[in-house]
Amino acid sequence: MSQEIELKLALDHDGFAALPALPLLATGAEPRRSLVNTYFDTPEGDLERAKVALRIRQVGERCLQTLKTSGAGSGGLSQRGEWEWPIDGPDLDLVGLAALPPMRDLDAATLDALAPRFRTDFQRRTWQLKWHDSHIELALDRGEIVAGSRQAEICELELELKAGEVAALWQLAETLAEQVALRPAQTSKAARGAALGANQWTLPEDDTSPRACFDRSMAALDAYRDSHQPAFIETARDALARLAVNADDRDTQDLARRAAQGLDAHGRLDLAGGQAALALAQRLAD
Repeated sequence: MSQEIELKLALDHDGFAALPALPLLATGAEPRRSLVNTYFDTPEGDLERAKVALRIRQVGERCLQTLKTSGAGSGGLSQRGEWEWPIDGPDLDLVGLAALPPMRDLDAATLDALAPRFRTDFQRRTWQLKWHDSHIELALDRGEIVAGSRQAEICELELELKAGEVAALWQLAETLAEQVALRPAQTSKAARGAALGANQWTLPEDDTSPRACFDRSMAALDAYRDSHQPAFIETARDALARLAVNADDRDTQDLARRAAQGLDAHGRLDLAGGQAALALAQRLAD
């Protein structure tokens, strides 16, 4: 098992186009890759309830099977267990899967019931960055989630810590946010696909704690991006407003107000709003 530590950030189309032109990324891009990912679960959603995600990723002629736990995280930052190994083709390796710790309590019938539920197909560009004595992989993804007859766009940035300190992820994100409008993305591709397939989006509990309010606001914007239901934008505004009232310190209150002011009618944060949301994410995660 490896430990994946990642900061996920949402972008709009303009930000996606602008990022590769930044001086930091002007050189060193690795070859673009097409990633075709099929996610599996039982018809009853047993893996989703167990908070694990199972996929087969096809990269050229290679197939990789991956199991991820939901792990812990807030404000786009996640730390989760990951098991990944090569397989011979597009069919699940059930023997290898059954041996993994998160799967040992599942019976054979549950494993046999696993079937494709949705796909995430996207183009990925990556850069390997040395940043503040840390090694960070920056991945820029553009494509779609396909669940039955429903589709949702993928337009996001992932910063994965390969070696070094978590603080370096935040520092790099802050540097990017000075030039490109972005925000923390609370919801993984796997969780987005499951919600899209069910046509039902569930938000974190409606709690008054600062961290819960912020996570709810970003999850609501994730839900709006995929569902196009305007009520989710109002939910995000309301959660940020409650954060501005309930936070114990003035700096957090001010950041919440700035984030709310930067949120437009299309669920996007402007440059200042994105910077405020990122600063909130780091403050509350710490």
